[in-house]
Amino acid sequence: MQTQQTVNEGLKRAYLITIPAAELSAKIDAEIKKVAPQVRMPGFRPGKVPANLVKKMHGEALHGQVVNDTIRESVDKLLRDEALRPAMQPEIGLNEDYEQGKDAAITVTLEVLPAIDAPNIDGLKLEKLVVPVTEAQIDEALGNIASQNKSYKDAAKTKKAADGDQLIIDFVGKLDGVEFEGGKAEDAALVIGSGTFIPGFEDQLVGVKTGAEKTITVTFPEEYQAEHLAGKEATFDITVKAVKVESETTLDEDFAKSLGLDSLDKLREIMKAQLEQQTAGLTRTQMKRALLDLLAAGHSFEVPGTMVEAEFAQIWQQLQQEAVREDDPAAALKQIEDETDEYKAIAERRVRLGLLLSEIGQANGVEISQQEMSMLIQQAAMQYRAEDRERFVQYIQSEPMAAAQLRAPLYEDKVVDFLFDKAEVTTREVTVEELQAAIEAEETEAAPAPKKAPAKKKAPAKKAESAPADEAPAAEEKPAKKPAAKKAPAKKADDAAAEKPAAKKAPAKKAAAKK
Repeated sequence: MQTQQTVNEGLKRAYLITIPAAELSAKIDAEIKKVAPQVRMPGFRPGKVPANLVKKMHGEALHGQVVNDTIRESVDKLLRDEALRPAMQPEIGLNEDYEQGKDAAITVTLEVLPAIDAPNIDGLKLEKLVVPVTEAQIDEALGNIASQNKSYKDAAKTKKAADGDQLIIDFVGKLDGVEFEGGKAEDAALVIGSGTFIPGFEDQLVGVKTGAEKTITVTFPEEYQAEHLAGKEATFDITVKAVKVESETTLDEDFAKSLGLDSLDKLREIMKAQLEQQTAGLTRTQMKRALLDLLAAGHSFEVPGTMVEAEFAQIWQQLQQEAVREDDPAAALKQIEDETDEYKAIAERRVRLGLLLSEIGQANGVEISQQEMSMLIQQAAMQYRAEDRERFVQYIQSEPMAAAQLRAPLYEDKVVDFLFDKAEVTTREVTVEELQAAIEAEETEAAPAPKKAPAKKKAPAKKAESAPADEAPAAEEKPAKKPAAKKAPAKKADDAAAEKPAAKKAPAKKAAAKK
Protein backbone atom coordinates (compact mmCIF):
# COMPACT_ATOMS: atom_id res chain seq x y z
CA MET A 1 0.00 0.00 0.00
CA GLN A 2 1.28 3.42 -0.97
CA THR A 3 -0.03 6.71 0.44
CA GLN A 4 0.39 10.15 -1.10
CA GLN A 5 -0.93 13.42 0.32
CA THR A 6 -2.53 15.49 -2.45
CA VAL A 7 -4.06 18.40 -0.51
CA ASN A 8 -2.94 20.23 2.63
CA GLU A 9 -4.71 23.58 2.77
CA GLY A 10 -5.87 24.96 6.11
CA LEU A 11 -7.97 22.21 7.66
CA LYS A 12 -8.50 20.40 4.35
CA ARG A 13 -6.62 17.21 3.65
CA ALA A 14 -6.72 14.75 0.76
CA TYR A 15 -4.82 11.52 0.15
CA LEU A 16 -4.39 8.97 -2.58
CA ILE A 17 -3.97 5.39 -1.39
CA THR A 18 -2.83 2.81 -3.95
CA ILE A 19 -3.45 -0.87 -3.27
CA PRO A 20 -1.42 -3.10 -5.65
CA ALA A 21 -3.38 -5.73 -7.57
CA ALA A 22 -1.08 -8.43 -6.21
CA GLU A 23 -1.98 -7.50 -2.63
CA LEU A 24 -5.69 -7.66 -3.39
CA SER A 25 -5.29 -10.96 -5.22
CA ALA A 26 -3.42 -12.47 -2.27
CA LYS A 27 -6.18 -11.40 0.09
CA ILE A 28 -8.83 -12.90 -2.18
CA ASP A 29 -6.94 -16.21 -2.33
CA ALA A 30 -6.61 -16.21 1.45
CA GLU A 31 -10.35 -15.60 1.80
CA ILE A 32 -11.11 -18.45 -0.61
CA LYS A 33 -9.00 -20.84 1.44
CA LYS A 34 -10.80 -19.65 4.54
CA VAL A 35 -14.31 -20.31 3.21
CA ALA A 36 -13.54 -23.39 1.09
CA PRO A 37 -14.03 -25.89 3.94
CA GLN A 38 -17.55 -24.56 4.43
CA VAL A 39 -18.61 -24.80 0.75
CA ARG A 40 -20.93 -27.64 -0.28
CA MET A 41 -21.07 -28.87 -3.89
CA PRO A 42 -22.64 -31.99 -5.39
CA GLY A 43 -20.03 -34.68 -6.16
CA PHE A 44 -17.58 -33.47 -3.52
CA ARG A 45 -17.21 -34.42 0.08
CA PRO A 46 -17.73 -31.56 2.60
CA GLY A 47 -14.60 -29.42 2.75
CA LYS A 48 -13.05 -31.01 -0.35
CA VAL A 49 -14.29 -28.62 -3.05
CA PRO A 50 -11.25 -27.45 -5.11
CA ALA A 51 -10.23 -23.80 -4.58
CA ASN A 52 -10.59 -23.02 -8.30
CA LEU A 53 -14.25 -24.09 -8.23
CA VAL A 54 -14.87 -22.08 -5.05
CA LYS A 55 -13.32 -19.07 -6.76
CA LYS A 56 -15.50 -19.61 -9.84
CA MET A 57 -18.65 -19.86 -7.73
CA HIS A 58 -17.99 -17.16 -5.11
CA GLY A 59 -15.08 -15.15 -6.47
CA GLU A 60 -17.16 -12.11 -7.43
CA ALA A 61 -18.74 -11.76 -3.99
CA LEU A 62 -15.46 -12.46 -2.19
CA HIS A 63 -13.69 -9.90 -4.37
CA GLY A 64 -16.21 -7.18 -3.43
CA GLN A 65 -15.93 -8.06 0.25
CA VAL A 66 -12.13 -7.99 0.19
CA VAL A 67 -12.04 -4.63 -1.62
CA ASN A 68 -14.46 -3.07 0.88
CA ASP A 69 -12.56 -4.47 3.87
CA THR A 70 -9.24 -3.31 2.41
CA ILE A 71 -10.55 0.22 1.83
CA ARG A 72 -11.79 0.43 5.41
CA GLU A 73 -8.55 -0.94 6.84
CA SER A 74 -6.47 1.40 4.67
CA VAL A 75 -8.41 4.49 5.73
CA ASP A 76 -8.20 3.49 9.40
CA LYS A 77 -4.43 3.02 9.03
CA LEU A 78 -4.13 6.40 7.31
CA LEU A 79 -5.93 8.15 10.18
CA ARG A 80 -3.69 6.43 12.72
CA ASP A 81 -0.40 6.94 10.88
CA GLU A 82 -1.08 10.61 10.13
CA ALA A 83 -2.67 11.28 13.54
CA LEU A 84 -5.70 12.78 11.80
CA ARG A 85 -8.78 13.91 13.74
CA PRO A 86 -11.61 14.09 11.17
CA ALA A 87 -14.16 16.83 11.73
CA MET A 88 -16.75 14.79 9.83
CA GLN A 89 -16.80 11.37 8.21
CA PRO A 90 -14.14 11.36 5.45
CA GLU A 91 -15.28 11.15 1.82
CA ILE A 92 -13.88 7.97 0.31
CA GLY A 93 -13.83 7.05 -3.38
CA LEU A 94 -12.56 4.19 -5.56
CA ASN A 95 -11.31 4.91 -9.07
CA GLU A 96 -14.15 4.42 -11.57
CA ASP A 97 -12.07 2.30 -13.95
CA TYR A 98 -11.10 -0.18 -11.25
CA GLU A 99 -11.60 -3.84 -12.09
CA GLN A 100 -10.30 -7.10 -10.73
CA GLY A 101 -6.65 -7.62 -11.54
CA LYS A 102 -5.79 -3.91 -11.48
CA ASP A 103 -4.40 -1.65 -8.76
CA ALA A 104 -7.05 0.06 -6.62
CA ALA A 105 -6.74 3.84 -6.25
CA ILE A 106 -8.56 5.15 -3.18
CA THR A 107 -9.14 8.87 -2.64
CA VAL A 108 -9.71 10.14 0.92
CA THR A 109 -10.92 13.71 1.41
CA LEU A 110 -11.58 15.23 4.82
CA GLU A 111 -11.33 18.21 7.10
CA VAL A 112 -9.45 17.88 10.36
CA LEU A 113 -10.24 19.45 13.67
CA PRO A 114 -8.18 22.55 14.40
CA ALA A 115 -5.38 22.57 16.95
CA ILE A 116 -6.70 24.75 19.76
CA ASP A 117 -4.41 26.37 22.27
CA ALA A 118 -5.24 25.29 25.81
CA PRO A 119 -8.02 27.70 26.82
CA ASN A 120 -7.29 29.81 29.86
CA ILE A 121 -10.19 29.29 32.21
CA ASP A 122 -8.67 30.93 35.24
CA GLY A 123 -10.16 34.20 36.38
CA LEU A 124 -13.59 33.69 34.81
CA LYS A 125 -16.10 36.06 36.40
CA LEU A 126 -19.85 35.53 36.06
CA GLU A 127 -22.90 37.22 37.50
CA LYS A 128 -25.77 35.00 38.57
CA LEU A 129 -29.17 36.66 38.46
CA VAL A 130 -31.63 35.05 40.86
CA VAL A 131 -35.28 35.78 41.53
CA PRO A 132 -36.09 35.56 45.26
CA VAL A 133 -39.41 34.01 46.19
CA THR A 134 -41.51 36.28 48.40
CA GLU A 135 -44.13 35.31 50.93
CA ALA A 136 -46.69 37.15 48.79
CA GLN A 137 -45.85 34.91 45.82
CA ILE A 138 -46.23 31.81 47.98
CA ASP A 139 -49.59 33.08 49.23
CA GLU A 140 -50.74 33.72 45.66
CA ALA A 141 -49.67 30.25 44.54
CA LEU A 142 -51.45 28.65 47.49
CA GLY A 143 -54.53 30.68 46.62
CA ASN A 144 -54.42 29.22 43.11
CA ILE A 145 -54.24 25.72 44.55
CA ALA A 146 -57.17 26.47 46.83
CA SER A 147 -59.23 27.73 43.88
CA GLN A 148 -58.50 24.49 42.04
CA ASN A 149 -59.62 22.43 45.03
CA LYS A 150 -62.98 24.02 45.73
CA SER A 151 -65.28 22.64 48.39
CA TYR A 152 -69.06 22.87 48.48
CA LYS A 153 -71.68 22.86 51.22
CA ASP A 154 -75.39 22.09 51.11
CA ALA A 155 -77.60 25.05 50.22
CA ALA A 156 -81.10 25.67 51.52
CA LYS A 157 -83.68 23.37 49.95
CA THR A 158 -85.36 26.41 48.43
CA LYS A 159 -82.14 27.47 46.66
CA LYS A 160 -82.41 27.58 42.88
CA ALA A 161 -79.30 26.24 41.18
CA ALA A 162 -77.24 28.94 39.46
CA ASP A 163 -74.01 29.16 37.52
CA GLY A 164 -71.13 27.92 39.71
CA ASP A 165 -73.33 25.82 42.00
CA GLN A 166 -72.73 22.11 42.36
CA LEU A 167 -75.49 19.56 41.85
CA ILE A 168 -75.56 15.98 43.08
CA ILE A 169 -77.76 14.11 40.62
CA ASP A 170 -78.93 10.70 39.46
CA PHE A 171 -79.67 10.39 35.75
CA VAL A 172 -80.68 7.87 33.10
CA GLY A 173 -80.02 8.52 29.41
CA LYS A 174 -82.29 7.15 26.67
CA LEU A 175 -82.27 6.92 22.87
CA ASP A 176 -85.78 6.73 21.39
CA GLY A 177 -87.06 5.90 24.85
CA VAL A 178 -84.59 3.02 25.37
CA GLU A 179 -81.87 3.27 28.00
CA PHE A 180 -78.39 3.09 26.45
CA GLU A 181 -75.20 1.68 27.90
CA GLY A 182 -73.05 4.16 29.84
CA GLY A 183 -75.84 6.70 30.12
CA LYS A 184 -76.69 6.09 33.77
CA ALA A 185 -75.10 7.42 36.96
CA GLU A 186 -75.93 7.94 40.63
CA ASP A 187 -74.65 10.70 42.93
CA ALA A 188 -72.85 12.38 40.04
CA ALA A 189 -71.32 15.75 40.94
CA LEU A 190 -71.87 18.48 38.36
CA VAL A 191 -70.84 22.14 38.60
CA ILE A 192 -73.09 24.26 36.42
CA GLY A 193 -71.05 26.20 33.89
CA SER A 194 -68.01 23.92 34.16
CA GLY A 195 -68.55 22.45 30.68
CA THR A 196 -67.93 18.98 32.07
CA PHE A 197 -71.02 17.42 30.55
CA ILE A 198 -72.12 17.45 26.91
CA PRO A 199 -73.34 20.78 25.46
CA GLY A 200 -76.84 21.78 26.59
CA PHE A 201 -76.91 19.45 29.59
CA GLU A 202 -75.87 21.92 32.29
CA ASP A 203 -77.82 24.90 30.90
CA GLN A 204 -81.12 23.08 31.32
CA LEU A 205 -80.46 22.52 35.04
CA VAL A 206 -80.23 26.19 35.94
CA GLY A 207 -83.02 26.96 38.42
CA VAL A 208 -83.64 23.43 39.71
CA LYS A 209 -84.04 22.81 43.45
CA THR A 210 -83.13 19.92 45.74
CA GLY A 211 -85.55 17.03 45.14
CA ALA A 212 -86.54 18.19 41.65
CA GLU A 213 -87.10 15.67 38.86
CA LYS A 214 -86.62 16.77 35.29
CA THR A 215 -86.24 15.33 31.81
CA ILE A 216 -84.00 17.17 29.40
CA THR A 217 -83.21 16.67 25.72
CA VAL A 218 -79.69 17.06 24.33
CA THR A 219 -77.87 16.24 21.09
CA PHE A 220 -74.50 14.51 21.23
CA PRO A 221 -71.71 16.21 19.24
CA GLU A 222 -71.00 14.85 15.76
CA GLU A 223 -67.42 14.09 16.80
CA TYR A 224 -68.45 12.29 20.00
CA GLN A 225 -66.12 9.40 20.78
CA ALA A 226 -68.91 6.83 21.18
CA GLU A 227 -69.99 6.27 17.57
CA HIS A 228 -73.43 4.93 18.47
CA LEU A 229 -74.19 8.24 20.21
CA ALA A 230 -72.45 10.70 17.90
CA GLY A 231 -74.91 13.24 16.51
CA LYS A 232 -77.88 11.49 18.17
CA GLU A 233 -80.63 13.21 20.15
CA ALA A 234 -81.13 11.74 23.61
CA THR A 235 -83.20 12.37 26.73
CA PHE A 236 -81.99 12.26 30.32
CA ASP A 237 -84.28 11.65 33.29
CA ILE A 238 -82.67 13.57 36.15
CA THR A 239 -83.24 13.55 39.91
CA VAL A 240 -81.61 16.41 41.81
CA LYS A 241 -80.48 15.04 45.16
CA ALA A 242 -78.71 18.19 46.40
CA VAL A 243 -77.85 21.74 45.44
CA LYS A 244 -74.56 22.91 46.90
CA VAL A 245 -72.84 26.28 46.96
CA GLU A 246 -69.13 26.95 47.05
CA SER A 247 -67.68 27.32 50.53
CA GLU A 248 -64.60 29.36 51.30
CA THR A 249 -61.39 27.36 51.42
CA THR A 250 -59.23 28.16 54.42
CA LEU A 251 -55.49 27.75 54.01
CA ASP A 252 -54.89 25.92 57.27
CA GLU A 253 -53.51 22.66 58.60
CA ASP A 254 -56.63 20.76 57.54
CA PHE A 255 -56.28 22.02 53.98
CA ALA A 256 -52.64 20.88 53.85
CA LYS A 257 -53.62 17.47 55.20
CA SER A 258 -56.37 17.19 52.58
CA LEU A 259 -53.55 17.34 50.01
CA GLY A 260 -51.66 14.53 51.77
CA LEU A 261 -49.12 16.71 53.58
CA ASP A 262 -48.21 16.83 57.26
CA SER A 263 -48.64 20.54 57.80
CA LEU A 264 -49.22 23.94 56.23
CA ASP A 265 -45.55 24.75 56.72
CA LYS A 266 -44.64 21.71 54.61
CA LEU A 267 -47.04 22.87 51.90
CA ARG A 268 -45.48 26.34 51.90
CA GLU A 269 -42.00 24.81 51.74
CA ILE A 270 -42.93 22.71 48.72
CA MET A 271 -44.56 25.66 47.00
CA LYS A 272 -41.48 27.82 47.57
CA ALA A 273 -39.26 25.14 46.01
CA GLN A 274 -41.57 24.92 43.00
CA LEU A 275 -41.51 28.68 42.49
CA GLU A 276 -37.72 28.71 42.75
CA GLN A 277 -37.51 25.90 40.21
CA GLN A 278 -39.61 27.89 37.77
CA THR A 279 -36.91 30.57 37.48
CA ALA A 280 -33.90 28.28 37.93
CA GLY A 281 -33.92 27.46 34.21
CA LEU A 282 -33.94 31.17 33.35
CA THR A 283 -31.01 31.78 35.70
CA ARG A 284 -28.98 28.95 34.15
CA THR A 285 -29.75 30.20 30.64
CA GLN A 286 -28.55 33.70 31.54
CA MET A 287 -25.34 32.37 33.13
CA LYS A 288 -24.58 29.97 30.29
CA ARG A 289 -25.00 32.64 27.65
CA ALA A 290 -22.76 35.00 29.57
CA LEU A 291 -20.15 32.22 29.85
CA LEU A 292 -20.30 31.39 26.14
CA ASP A 293 -19.99 35.06 25.25
CA LEU A 294 -16.82 35.26 27.35
CA LEU A 295 -15.37 32.19 25.65
CA ALA A 296 -16.34 33.38 22.17
CA ALA A 297 -14.78 36.79 22.76
CA GLY A 298 -11.50 35.32 23.98
CA HIS A 299 -10.87 32.69 21.30
CA SER A 300 -10.72 32.81 17.52
CA PHE A 301 -9.58 29.95 15.28
CA GLU A 302 -10.48 28.39 11.94
CA VAL A 303 -13.34 25.91 12.07
CA PRO A 304 -14.09 23.05 9.63
CA GLY A 305 -16.43 24.18 6.87
CA THR A 306 -18.15 20.79 6.76
CA MET A 307 -19.14 21.10 10.41
CA VAL A 308 -20.43 24.63 9.84
CA GLU A 309 -22.45 23.46 6.84
CA ALA A 310 -23.99 20.61 8.84
CA GLU A 311 -24.84 22.94 11.71
CA PHE A 312 -26.32 25.52 9.35
CA ALA A 313 -28.43 22.82 7.71
CA GLN A 314 -29.94 21.93 11.10
CA ILE A 315 -30.64 25.57 11.92
CA TRP A 316 -32.15 26.17 8.48
CA GLN A 317 -34.39 23.12 8.69
CA GLN A 318 -35.73 24.26 12.06
CA LEU A 319 -36.32 27.80 10.80
CA GLN A 320 -38.24 26.50 7.80
CA GLN A 321 -40.39 24.26 9.98
CA GLU A 322 -41.25 27.23 12.17
CA ALA A 323 -41.87 29.52 9.20
CA VAL A 324 -44.53 27.28 7.64
CA ARG A 325 -46.50 27.42 10.91
CA GLU A 326 -46.72 31.22 10.78
CA ASP A 327 -49.83 33.08 9.66
CA ASP A 328 -47.97 34.19 6.52
CA PRO A 329 -45.52 31.38 5.67
CA ALA A 330 -44.28 33.06 2.49
CA ALA A 331 -43.32 36.24 4.35
CA ALA A 332 -41.67 34.25 7.14
CA LEU A 333 -39.62 32.22 4.66
CA LYS A 334 -38.62 35.40 2.83
CA GLN A 335 -37.44 36.92 6.10
CA ILE A 336 -35.16 34.02 7.00
CA GLU A 337 -33.80 33.91 3.44
CA ASP A 338 -32.86 37.58 3.77
CA GLU A 339 -30.93 36.68 6.95
CA THR A 340 -29.07 33.68 5.51
CA ASP A 341 -25.63 35.19 6.12
CA GLU A 342 -26.55 35.92 9.72
CA TYR A 343 -27.53 32.32 10.34
CA LYS A 344 -24.34 31.07 8.70
CA ALA A 345 -22.40 33.20 11.16
CA ILE A 346 -24.50 31.70 13.93
CA ALA A 347 -23.60 28.18 12.77
CA GLU A 348 -19.90 29.06 12.75
CA ARG A 349 -20.14 30.48 16.28
CA ARG A 350 -21.85 27.33 17.53
CA VAL A 351 -19.22 25.06 15.99
CA ARG A 352 -16.37 27.14 17.42
CA LEU A 353 -17.91 27.13 20.89
CA GLY A 354 -18.53 23.40 20.69
CA LEU A 355 -14.91 22.69 19.81
CA LEU A 356 -13.75 25.02 22.55
CA LEU A 357 -15.92 23.36 25.20
CA SER A 358 -14.70 19.98 23.99
CA GLU A 359 -11.09 21.04 24.39
CA ILE A 360 -11.80 22.34 27.90
CA GLY A 361 -13.60 19.14 28.85
CA GLN A 362 -10.86 16.85 27.59
CA ALA A 363 -8.11 18.91 29.20
CA ASN A 364 -9.86 18.79 32.56
CA GLY A 365 -11.03 15.18 32.61
CA VAL A 366 -14.75 15.80 32.11
CA GLU A 367 -16.34 12.48 31.21
CA ILE A 368 -19.70 10.81 30.76
CA SER A 369 -20.03 7.57 32.67
CA GLN A 370 -21.33 4.36 31.14
CA GLN A 371 -24.36 4.58 33.41
CA GLU A 372 -25.13 8.10 32.20
CA MET A 373 -24.76 6.99 28.58
CA SER A 374 -27.08 4.04 29.12
CA MET A 375 -29.71 6.35 30.57
CA LEU A 376 -29.33 8.69 27.58
CA ILE A 377 -29.87 5.83 25.15
CA GLN A 378 -32.94 4.57 26.98
CA GLN A 379 -34.47 8.05 27.16
CA ALA A 380 -33.84 8.62 23.45
CA ALA A 381 -35.28 5.21 22.59
CA MET A 382 -38.59 6.21 24.19
CA GLN A 383 -39.10 8.67 21.32
CA TYR A 384 -39.66 5.71 18.99
CA ARG A 385 -42.45 3.19 18.65
CA ALA A 386 -42.13 0.23 21.00
CA GLU A 387 -41.27 -2.14 18.15
CA ASP A 388 -38.43 0.13 16.97
CA ARG A 389 -36.75 0.86 20.30
CA GLU A 390 -34.47 -2.16 20.29
CA ARG A 391 -33.34 -1.34 16.74
CA PHE A 392 -32.52 2.20 17.85
CA VAL A 393 -30.46 0.94 20.81
CA GLN A 394 -28.55 -1.44 18.53
CA TYR A 395 -27.96 1.36 16.03
CA ILE A 396 -26.52 3.68 18.69
CA GLN A 397 -24.33 0.90 20.09
CA SER A 398 -22.95 0.00 16.64
CA GLU A 399 -22.43 3.54 15.31
CA PRO A 400 -19.85 5.52 17.32
CA MET A 401 -20.71 8.76 15.51
CA ALA A 402 -24.42 8.40 16.32
CA ALA A 403 -23.59 7.67 19.96
CA ALA A 404 -21.35 10.73 20.01
CA GLN A 405 -24.16 12.90 18.67
CA LEU A 406 -26.47 11.62 21.38
CA ARG A 407 -24.05 12.32 24.21
CA ALA A 408 -23.09 15.80 22.98
CA PRO A 409 -25.69 17.87 24.90
CA LEU A 410 -24.97 16.11 28.20
CA TYR A 411 -21.22 16.45 27.70
CA GLU A 412 -21.62 20.15 27.01
CA ASP A 413 -23.71 20.67 30.13
CA LYS A 414 -21.10 18.89 32.24
CA VAL A 415 -18.35 21.11 30.85
CA VAL A 416 -20.48 24.20 31.48
CA ASP A 417 -21.11 23.07 35.07
CA PHE A 418 -17.36 22.52 35.49
CA LEU A 419 -16.72 26.09 34.33
CA PHE A 420 -19.43 27.42 36.64
CA ASP A 421 -17.61 25.79 39.54
CA LYS A 422 -14.28 27.28 38.41
CA ALA A 423 -15.63 30.79 37.88
CA GLU A 424 -15.90 33.56 40.43
CA VAL A 425 -19.67 33.96 40.64
CA THR A 426 -21.43 36.94 42.17
CA THR A 427 -25.14 36.77 42.86
CA ARG A 428 -27.62 39.58 42.31
CA GLU A 429 -31.31 39.47 43.12
CA VAL A 430 -33.61 40.67 40.36
CA THR A 431 -37.24 40.44 39.36
CA VAL A 432 -38.48 37.94 36.79
CA GLU A 433 -38.90 40.80 34.33
CA GLU A 434 -35.31 41.95 34.85
CA LEU A 435 -34.01 38.41 34.40
CA GLN A 436 -35.96 37.96 31.17
CA ALA A 437 -34.74 41.34 29.93
CA ALA A 438 -31.13 40.32 30.61
CA ILE A 439 -31.62 37.10 28.64
CA GLU A 440 -33.21 38.97 25.75
CA ALA A 441 -30.29 41.41 25.71
CA GLU A 442 -27.81 38.52 25.55
CA GLU A 443 -29.97 36.84 22.90
CA THR A 444 -29.83 39.96 20.74
CA GLU A 445 -26.09 40.19 21.19
CA ALA A 446 -25.26 36.51 20.69
CA ALA A 447 -28.30 35.60 18.56
CA PRO A 448 -28.95 32.12 19.98
CA ALA A 449 -29.88 29.49 17.43
CA PRO A 450 -33.11 27.50 17.67
CA LYS A 451 -33.33 24.19 19.44
CA LYS A 452 -33.43 21.09 17.30
CA ALA A 453 -36.83 19.76 16.39
CA PRO A 454 -38.00 16.71 18.38
CA ALA A 455 -37.23 13.39 16.80
CA LYS A 456 -40.13 11.76 15.03
CA LYS A 457 -41.37 8.45 16.29
CA LYS A 458 -40.19 6.16 13.55
CA ALA A 459 -37.53 3.55 12.98
CA PRO A 460 -34.03 5.00 13.13
CA ALA A 461 -32.38 5.39 9.77
CA LYS A 462 -28.67 5.82 9.20
CA LYS A 463 -27.74 9.36 8.35
CA ALA A 464 -24.67 11.34 7.47
CA GLU A 465 -22.12 11.03 10.21
CA SER A 466 -21.22 14.09 12.24
CA ALA A 467 -18.53 15.04 14.70
CA PRO A 468 -18.00 13.07 17.91
CA ALA A 469 -19.91 14.32 20.91
CA ASP A 470 -16.86 15.81 22.53
CA GLU A 471 -16.36 17.82 19.35
CA ALA A 472 -20.02 18.72 18.84
CA PRO A 473 -21.30 22.27 18.40
CA ALA A 474 -22.53 24.02 21.50
CA ALA A 475 -26.30 24.13 21.78
CA GLU A 476 -26.84 27.47 23.43
CA GLU A 477 -29.86 27.39 25.67
CA LYS A 478 -33.07 29.27 25.09
CA PRO A 479 -34.96 30.75 28.05
CA ALA A 480 -36.73 28.05 30.01
CA LYS A 481 -40.47 28.37 29.76
CA LYS A 482 -42.32 28.89 32.98
CA PRO A 483 -44.20 25.68 33.69
CA ALA A 484 -47.94 25.86 33.89
CA ALA A 485 -49.45 25.35 37.33
CA LYS A 486 -50.75 21.84 37.81
CA LYS A 487 -54.51 21.71 38.13
CA ALA A 488 -56.30 19.29 40.34
CA PRO A 489 -58.27 16.77 38.25
CA ALA A 490 -61.94 17.64 37.98
CA LYS A 491 -64.28 15.08 39.46
CA LYS A 492 -66.82 13.76 36.98
CA ALA A 493 -69.11 10.82 36.51
CA ASP A 494 -67.88 7.86 34.45
CA ASP A 495 -70.77 8.05 32.07
CA ALA A 496 -71.75 9.23 28.62
CA ALA A 497 -73.08 12.58 29.78
CA ALA A 498 -69.76 13.50 31.36
CA GLU A 499 -67.60 12.32 28.50
CA LYS A 500 -67.29 15.56 26.61
CA PRO A 501 -64.50 15.14 24.05
CA ALA A 502 -61.53 17.42 24.51
CA ALA A 503 -61.21 20.15 21.94
CA LYS A 504 -58.26 19.74 19.60
CA LYS A 505 -55.61 22.35 20.29
CA ALA A 506 -54.07 24.28 17.43
CA PRO A 507 -50.30 23.85 17.13
CA ALA A 508 -48.50 26.45 19.21
CA LYS A 509 -46.77 28.97 17.03
CA LYS A 510 -43.13 29.60 17.76
CA ALA A 511 -41.18 32.51 16.38
CA ALA A 512 -38.02 31.64 14.49
CA ALA A 513 -35.31 32.12 17.08
CA LYS A 514 -31.90 33.43 16.30
CA LYS A 515 -28.64 32.51 17.88
